Amino acid sequence: MAALKRMVNLSKILKTMTTTSRFQTSRKTYFTYVNEPSMPILNKEPCWLKTADEAIEKAELDSDQLVFVQGAAATPTELLRAMTEYGVRCDVRNVKLFHMHLEGDAPFAKPENAKHFRSVSFFIGGNVRPAVQAGHADCIPIFLHEIPRVFNEGYVKPDIALIHVSPPDDKGYCSLGTSVDCVRAALSHSKYIVALINKCMPRTFGDALIHVSHLDFAVEHHKPLPVHPVKAPSKEEQQIGKYIAENLVVDGATLQMGIGSIPDAVLSLLKNHQNLGIHSEMFSDGVVELVEKGCITNNRKTMHRGRIVGSFCVGSDKLYNFMHNNPFIEMLVVDYVNDPKIVAKQPNMTAINSCIEVDITGQICSDSIGTRMYSGFGGQLDFITGAALSDDRQGRPIIALQSVTSKGESKIQPVLKTGAGVVTNRAVVRYIVTEYGIASLFGKSLQQRSYELIQIAHPDHREALEKAAFERLKLMPAP
Repeated sequence: MAALKRMVNLSKILKTMTTTSRFQTSRKTYFTYVNEPSMPILNKEPCWLKTADEAIEKAELDSDQLVFVQGAAATPTELLRAMTEYGVRCDVRNVKLFHMHLEGDAPFAKPENAKHFRSVSFFIGGNVRPAVQAGHADCIPIFLHEIPRVFNEGYVKPDIALIHVSPPDDKGYCSLGTSVDCVRAALSHSKYIVALINKCMPRTFGDALIHVSHLDFAVEHHKPLPVHPVKAPSKEEQQIGKYIAENLVVDGATLQMGIGSIPDAVLSLLKNHQNLGIHSEMFSDGVVELVEKGCITNNRKTMHRGRIVGSFCVGSDKLYNFMHNNPFIEMLVVDYVNDPKIVAKQPNMTAINSCIEVDITGQICSDSIGTRMYSGFGGQLDFITGAALSDDRQGRPIIALQSVTSKGESKIQPVLKTGAGVVTNRAVVRYIVTEYGIASLFGKSLQQRSYELIQIAHPDHREALEKAAFERLKLMPAP
């Protein structure tokens, strides 16, 4: 009888939760895997509108508001256009936009719109970089796995969230598609949610599903997603990929790698590997071919066995088609995917990341060029740390970079540029790879590290680096 009463009381509580208005300002509770966006709200439907302009007007964008914007391939560019035009037309002032990297146009970040909008990036993309460097926009230095805390703990409470989702299925569930990352946390704490509904958005699973009843305003806008065409790697990038594939990736390894020519070069050279797994905040087109060839099975993983785990992506139409309705892929929240403790549990965790420059002791700068902010922390340290502290002690944290810039300047420097930020410190760096070889740094002294790094620097810069190393360390680099 007591058990029956508890069940009745629980039923009443759940009914109260689901019938509560979406427009209350009290803080919502967020639980990974069991959170509000998946729970239908009874007797509520979105207001369906014909244009993005109508949706922004209905959401009543106003001065001094905070707006969250979904990013990467799911950037709602049509809503951003409408928001910018509305803000300028109505002379809305000081609206802050919080987002990860965005694809497509960013009209809100133009200098003439600085009084209306201020971009605040968790990771700086090329479309807002000039605004950040000119002081018209800002950024938040933060580990990728901690971004959801900004919303969950009330540091940022969005008035409006702009998202881009797949059409609802027969149960009313839309999918966040290509970008789950910190979106669920932001939505759980936003007053209004405005969504583009796009049949071109892949329907993905894991933490990607959101019930249509959570949307306040919805607009159908069926346009192809932004694409990053696969670019052939240079001969230097191909050589870097070869060093990594042949020496640092073993059969059964779990891989993390970002987007770009070097990760694609590595993936293209793994066609003879077996039982590889993917646990990565993002992945690209190179993964698709390895799945089709049977190289990626995820069968050796101890968690999410048989599944690719990711959090967001940008790629080609081939990648988006591969992701659509594919239960082989789990798109999960980034505070889980990038948690170093979770990363450390993956077998033979091999994390492949890049950087802007490295000094002769192994300090890694990835987010700035001197004092100029360029990108952000991203997930580099999350995965480098997780791989370095791997439970099976077989993790391989790798930093890969070409030896020189396009102007011929060495990327291996005696010291980092003045004002450069250290994203990954020398204590967790294990392997640094250029087209000239692999520097193995773990357990090495400063003298040994400088020797290892000079050996993989461009030959034109080695003599100068040796002299600079002696001036800095007061001893000659030696193995």
